Amino acid sequence: MKQYLVIGLGRFGTSVAQTLYESNEEVLALDIDEELVQEAINSNIVDNAVVMDATDVKSLKELGVSNYDIAFVCTGDIEPSIMITLNLKELGIEKIIAKAVSKSHGKVLAKIGATKVIYPEEYMGRRVAQLAMEPNMIEHLRFSSEFLLLEVKAPSVFWGKTMVELDIRKKYNVNVVGIKKEDQSFRPNLSADTLIEKGDVLLVITDNKTADYLENLK
Repeated sequence: MKQYLVIGLGRFGTSVAQTLYESNEEVLALDIDEELVQEAINSNIVDNAVVMDATDVKSLKELGVSNYDIAFVCTGDIEPSIMITLNLKELGIEKIIAKAVSKSHGKVLAKIGATKVIYPEEYMGRRVAQLAMEPNMIEHLRFSSEFLLLEVKAPSVFWGKTMVELDIRKKYNVNVVGIKKEDQSFRPNLSADTLIEKGDVLLVITDNKTADYLENLK
């Protein structure tokens, strides 16, 4: 079994950590914010989370993060994400997946050791037009042989219902990290009363089995 390290428990990082944990993978979550770490544990998002400043390479080394196979750098702050990526590279983690907020940020991350750089919001804008020509699902990023970050056109059974009504995470094993609306606006911060409408494109994290199911869900 691979070991996963998730640094940063914002919306994106929390979804990554939760998806891994609910799939019975070994995952350690780190964040400098004690409240976010405690919330993740209390909400059963993960059972192994630590309050830590991941820009401190000494602390990472003492924690033994070099034993992890894949690391996700999910913080949106540019300077900390660069320092964290450098630290992980120095400690010998072979696969580092880092979130970038701009092209220049992404270039720096790639140069200093990130094996994969992702731009969730930008990607949604560029790829949504392809939905008219391709199947309902468009893969964005394969984290491993088991997990995907992907776009999926909201099936009709979701239309007119809120996130809390659908309970998507529990019923479908899917974590929704953003919604692309028909007017091309992107909504990354979803709440329980966020309404899913016809024409919405969901950015989700899930496993292979669920991805196949979603592709055929009408």
